[in-house]
Amino acid sequence: MKLRKVTAASATVLALALTATACGGDDSGDGGSGGGKKITIGIKFDQPGLGQKTPNGYEGFDVDVATYVAKKLGYAEDQIEWKESKSADRETMLQRGDVDFIVATYSITPKRQAKVDFAGPYLLAHQDVLLRADDDKIKSPEDLNNAKLCSVTGSTSAQNVKDKLAPKAQLQPYPTYSACLPGLQNGAIDALTTDDSILAGYAAQSQFKGKFKLGGFKMTNENYGIGVKKGSDLKDKINKALEEMVADKSWQKAVDDNLGPAGYKNEPAPKIGDIKS
Repeated sequence: MKLRKVTAASATVLALALTATACGGDDSGDGGSGGGKKITIGIKFDQPGLGQKTPNGYEGFDVDVATYVAKKLGYAEDQIEWKESKSADRETMLQRGDVDFIVATYSITPKRQAKVDFAGPYLLAHQDVLLRADDDKIKSPEDLNNAKLCSVTGSTSAQNVKDKLAPKAQLQPYPTYSACLPGLQNGAIDALTTDDSILAGYAAQSQFKGKFKLGGFKMTNENYGIGVKKGSDLKDKINKALEEMVADKSWQKAVDDNLGPAGYKNEPAPKIGDIKS
């Protein structure tokens, strides 16, 4: 009897272990084949018009692109887990496998391509500056010499200005773009630099209406790509989804819905692999 009781208990433990293993196998995405319980996507949480966390959920152009791509990979909206991807953390998040892919105003650069792969590009933006509406001193990139210039830690924007256009610019790194705005508004900094698409989103917010303006400098080309882990087969699948998004006009609708209210004049949808220098 004793032997039979032990055997029955062992069988029960084994059955439970097998059940747990089976249940744990599909808790997350499987690298892009779809059908898993969830897919984890990195976005920005603080960029109006592009990637923003709101009381009602997540919204913006990058969110719409990510949602469209996820659907083409086999995931519904309620199967998406959103993770905040700050500029300085993006490569690490992909390398560690914290996210399946990142859609977060992520400019494709050779330095980043050495660490991660990119699908796209899916948007061509340009580096610009945001100024106070009453600022009549900064009329060209050269006028940023000796100016206090704010950008985000891990972003390439401010360093581009200092290296190529205004070597005497005083760089003021902040953790997020939204953190720069109070300083710009009260005069603690003179300009915020990043991509025109991002700046337009901030300038269009109701609380800042009429307080800021874009410089209109178009200092660089910023080719937004979707970051994936090096060697991931997701790259080709995402590229196909992006082509379909342009073809069925969902791409232009997403631009108009999210950036149109700010008067943003977008470039035509870039072709896959066409990276403007």
